[in-house]
Amino acid sequence: MTEQASPRGTFLKIADRIKGRIAAEPAVVELPSLAEVMDEYAVSRGVALRAFRVLQQEGLAEPVPGARWRVVRAGECLDRRPLSERIAELISAEGLEVGAPFLSTGELSARLGASRPTISKALAQLEAAGLLTEGGQGKRRAVRAVPSPQEDSKP
Repeated sequence: MTEQASPRGTFLKIADRIKGRIAAEPAVVELPSLAEVMDEYAVSRGVALRAFRVLQQEGLAEPVPGARWRVVRAGECLDRRPLSERIAELISAEGLEVGAPFLSTGELSARLGASRPTISKALAQLEAAGLLTEGGQGKRRAVRAVPSPQEDSKP
């Protein structure tokens, strides 16, 4: 932003520029980080957040806990169920039987697009629920129980 730009409405101008980038580049799946917006436009964190919230209100972006804001494109269908439910569904989808080795944290991370620590937390929930055996350093988890259809469709 120029030095003479009025602070009032600056977040709207930033939101418009980011919208332009989203429209011009279909491969963009994440918004720039708050720090990048703050540096590029020489604004405070609050102004950058207000610009992101404008994009959220317009249905162009959504916050992702523990990650950057995600771009939402028209016609795109994202699975917003909890990660532990999506992982539990893989047991049935892969046709795994009781005692079968389960996917590693790295494999799940690549497949589901979530970080390893986030995957580890979801796996711990499934261990506590009795669906998977405990994993550990160098130890592969195994399927302890196959989820029933009622367990898959929890609200």
